[in-house]
Amino acid sequence: MLQVKVLGSGCSNCQRLERETRAALEAGQVAYQLTKVTDYADIAAYGVMQTPALVINEMVVSSGRIPKADQIVTWARERE
Repeated sequence: MLQVKVLGSGCSNCQRLERETRAALEAGQVAYQLTKVTDYADIAAYGVMQTPALVINEMVVSSGRIPKADQIVTWARERE
């Protein structure tokens, strides 16, 4: 099961990234556990300077944007 994290303060883009990620992974039939990380110190520990950010199995795959669903599924399958 993939460990997926959405890093961000909870702004509208962070919420959108969470929704888009859940929808993409469910449509791609990828097993995952999603965690939201809102603490700035925890976000900074990943080296992220812009949110929202997406982390899959402890690797930052996207920062400062909302990737397309097919890209999210591709990243997930590469890290399964």
